[in-house]
Amino acid sequence: MSVQWVGAIGVLALFALLFLRTPVWAALIVVGLAGNTMINGWSAAFVTLGTTPFDVSNSYPLSVIPLFILMGDVASSTRLSADLFNAARVLLSGVRGGLAVAAIGASACFGAVCGSSIATAATMSRIALPEMRKANYDDGLAAGAIAAGGSIGILVPPSIILVIYGAIAEQSVPKLFAAALFPALILTAAYVVLALATASLNPKLAPVGKPSSWRERAAALRQPWQFVLLFTLTIGGIYGGIFSPTEAAALGAFGAIALGILGRRLSIAQLVDAVEGAVITSSLLFAIIIGATYFANFVVQTQLPQLLASTAKSLHLPGLAVMFIIIVAYVVIGCFLEGIGMVLITVPVFLPLVVQYGYDPVWFSIIVVIVVELGLIHPPVGMNLFVIQAQVPDIKLGSIYRGILPFLIAPFVLLALLLIFPQLALWLPKVLYG
Repeated sequence: MSVQWVGAIGVLALFALLFLRTPVWAALIVVGLAGNTMINGWSAAFVTLGTTPFDVSNSYPLSVIPLFILMGDVASSTRLSADLFNAARVLLSGVRGGLAVAAIGASACFGAVCGSSIATAATMSRIALPEMRKANYDDGLAAGAIAAGGSIGILVPPSIILVIYGAIAEQSVPKLFAAALFPALILTAAYVVLALATASLNPKLAPVGKPSSWRERAAALRQPWQFVLLFTLTIGGIYGGIFSPTEAAALGAFGAIALGILGRRLSIAQLVDAVEGAVITSSLLFAIIIGATYFANFVVQTQLPQLLASTAKSLHLPGLAVMFIIIVAYVVIGCFLEGIGMVLITVPVFLPLVVQYGYDPVWFSIIVVIVVELGLIHPPVGMNLFVIQAQVPDIKLGSIYRGILPFLIAPFVLLALLLIFPQLALWLPKVLYG
């Protein structure tokens, strides 16, 4: 049996295990071990399995992950997200659909210091949903706005998925963060437009509240100063070349803790809980990354990416058609696989094909993150939808599905724009880093 057939069978076996609800890290290691054994024998397979955990854990670029997770957990504990939402709520008072827009905007901003879509959706569900229901907003629109806004968290820098992509693709994390900025702003604006349009077309979904005075709006602008400070220190420092991503993450985590303690918003018990949560989340992520690295070693040896590229070229498929097939594959895979696992499994297979067709790997990172976002919010199994339903169990899942449908337009529009105008993602990295 050729190594290519071994690779194809291995990929099919992996998806079969995932379909059977095998944990992602376990499925990756089982298939990687079996595949490496078939190609190199037991001895070599176990040697690689023994060294991979050390190689991954010793990776300096990946040290940014637990630090940004800790910063996000501390920011959530200190109710930084509540300050963002309250400020946006007051500024947009008197606008039909203003609370939905406030939820989207606050989610995008909170994602800038959190980096996790699921954490953002869970946090904003506890903060924004009660306010929208109190204002007699439709449950579907309220949940849809929070789910869509939460998905921006993995695109807005600092994005944990972009850090992982950078490690797999051997790309500069600051360049990836720079590439994500304009697409994130465009996606946020598109979600805002869709929320306002939905509320305008069906006024019953979003009653107009009492407008706040200009003095109240001016006071609201001062509330999220801690977020502004953290964002300036971390992301501003990275873009300005002052800090590396790891240094910025360390400073951000320290800054979030210091601001929480000085503002008497963070108790010792809350800090311990945040550190414990960051350790658990990071450990789970590193288990998946170790498994994916071992699986990627197997995929490289099977020459499967080269086979895909030669097959596509033998069929005389243009680059745009190949990208369309890849995007459709990601949307389908997103129906039953969570985002980080999807990136770790698919990037080693698809990236060589994309590069052979002349596409920039930095540009492709943004495409990948957007389709992962789609997987988080599209029915029937979008992770953000279930997170919201878990936070507010009395909202029917059918209402959440109905509410998210209008917002699904935005990611597809952004994908089309990036395919037509790749400079939307590539201009800023070129300006900042050459």
